[in-house]
Amino acid sequence: MVFGSSQRAAAVADDFTDQIPVKGRSLLKDAQIRFVQNKAAMASVFVLALIVIFVIVGPLFAQWSNEEIDWDRMGNIASEGAPSIANGHFFGLDELGRDLYSRVIQATRTSLLVGLVGALTALIIGTTYGLVAGYVGGRVDSAMMRFVDILLAIPLTLVIILLLVIAGRSFFMLFVSLGAVGWLTMSRIVRAQTLSLKTREFIEAARASGVSEVQIMIRHILPNLIGVVIVYASLLVPEMILTESFISFLGLGISEPYTSLGKLISEGAGTMAYGTTWQLLFPLFFYVAIIITMFFIGDGLRDALDPKDR
Repeated sequence: MVFGSSQRAAAVADDFTDQIPVKGRSLLKDAQIRFVQNKAAMASVFVLALIVIFVIVGPLFAQWSNEEIDWDRMGNIASEGAPSIANGHFFGLDELGRDLYSRVIQATRTSLLVGLVGALTALIIGTTYGLVAGYVGGRVDSAMMRFVDILLAIPLTLVIILLLVIAGRSFFMLFVSLGAVGWLTMSRIVRAQTLSLKTREFIEAARASGVSEVQIMIRHILPNLIGVVIVYASLLVPEMILTESFISFLGLGISEPYTSLGKLISEGAGTMAYGTTWQLLFPLFFYVAIIITMFFIGDGLRDALDPKDR
């Protein structure tokens, strides 16, 4: 009798369990949870967010514009141009008597914009190029990849310098030159992933059901490349900032009145002998903070989107 009651109770419990919907988690949700659990990546996101807030809100507290010269203190920058809250020069003055606080804000905005736009341009070109080469295959793939190999054999920094010298130093040409050389490695990564995906069973099933080749690339292969693309794109941003900073350090980057962190670092390094160390320390701090945080965020995305951890 007791045994029969236990069976009925178990049956009722099974019926009740069957009525409770089981909530699953998508791969994107799993990746989000793993990324949030990465303390280094989350700390980097917080620091980068503070830098972005500083770029947006900072101009509201600036008492001098980035082009305005403080003629009263320009004569003796080493003694009168140090950082001071009283005179409104929070980061001090540069060698020409301009407010370094406003110039650091402008330079940080420029470097972030260069990194994001350059990485986005390289992302679009490289993904499209590698996807077509890997999926079409054959002679088309060989010809496209040999073209990439030839470009990779040329020093990319030299290509950027030549483009800026020939076409002029401007924001547009800087974005074009960075995007023109940044997509090469991305195309090879996407092509390798596409070669492994196009022979999978779900691709054969889609082709057998009458789906066009273009739709297969867009709807079936491209979504499976998102993880790799996002991770490499996050690493492209600091790479673009590093390249632009190196070009600006050589004096071939953005021209006046615009500036970047690389250019400010170059100017600060040239005036250190005169005792104006703040001209180097402030832009160098923001530069190092952006580069380190972006690399930690890229590592966090790589760990979160790694299929082996799912």
